[in-house]
Amino acid sequence: MISSASVPARIFRVGIVGCGAISGNHLKAFGALDNVRIVGVCDIDLGRARATAESWGVPHAVNTVAELLDLGLDIISVCTPHPTHEEVVLQAAAAGVHVLCEKPIATRLDAAERMVAACEEAGVQLGVLFQRRFWPAAQRIRSAIDDGTLGKVIMAQCSVMLHRAPEYYSRDAWRGTWENDGGGVLMTQAIHQIDLLQWYLGDVAEVYGKVNTYRHGDYIEVEDSATAVITFASGAMATLEASTAVSPNLGIQLRVTGETGASASLTEFPEGSDGRLDLWAVDEKIIVDPVHPEGVEPNVDLSTINSQLIPHHTSQVRDFVRALETGAEPAITGRDALKSLRILLAVYESSRTGLPVRFARIKVPAKVAG
Repeated sequence: MISSASVPARIFRVGIVGCGAISGNHLKAFGALDNVRIVGVCDIDLGRARATAESWGVPHAVNTVAELLDLGLDIISVCTPHPTHEEVVLQAAAAGVHVLCEKPIATRLDAAERMVAACEEAGVQLGVLFQRRFWPAAQRIRSAIDDGTLGKVIMAQCSVMLHRAPEYYSRDAWRGTWENDGGGVLMTQAIHQIDLLQWYLGDVAEVYGKVNTYRHGDYIEVEDSATAVITFASGAMATLEASTAVSPNLGIQLRVTGETGASASLTEFPEGSDGRLDLWAVDEKIIVDPVHPEGVEPNVDLSTINSQLIPHHTSQVRDFVRALETGAEPAITGRDALKSLRILLAVYESSRTGLPVRFARIKVPAKVAG
């Protein structure tokens, strides 16, 4: 008789599509798990795929998604440019393979909806990378909402004030174009904080926003700066400012105030460092931490930002694999990612039309309604 202890755990076979900068985070995150084997990498540049496979000890390098799927995958990890996500996800769903996709889920809402529908119809999980939700500080704010310390959030402020040099946009031909990047600071950077806003405040009812390009207009088509006022279905309100035209980099702050009157603020400075609570204003006491400590280098290169996020990539990858083991949903699903995409696309639409974009009715507090 074979004891349960001698039965090996399931090993998940993983393939990674796209061997650009962010693929290193996925390779390290999946490689950190005992029940995962990375069996192949894929890139349209076969030479780059082969170099990646050799560097990471991956047995197979291919240059089509079909070839990668033929390796008998359980999970495909998508690290390709934004508009190409849909094609990869649809192929994976048709093959019955689970998908973990880099943000944004897509650059168009209809594409994202097709991706979600295809995975649901195929019975496979679709997760999307928003690793900043896994910061302990971000989790503490979520817990304070749920346990009543903050209670329902009624107000929020979010500031995403970042530095990007011209070389950031020139390193890859697809960066900074509407066709291949899908947007600027909102689509590529601030989408993380938009995800946190909707995670903390719930469904959005109305968005009014403006975008502009102040500093990088000679070499990008998309916005480098944006502002928005977001009203949620609960009646809660938030403001958002975002830019890559800032020098030095000021980092990211997100402050929420709950119905109890208590407030908490999450800061990421320098960019890529672990989020920390710079303000905890609860029970009539205020605990603060400097937002911009002296002696910290503000302008951090992209490789450093990505490498510092690896532990949180690993946390989300671990959550995704555990969901497949248990039959549960991953912490961040394709439907969750649809919400942040819908919000940022509404900022673009509002900026084009000069009008607010309305999604749903707003619950008006009784005292305001009269």
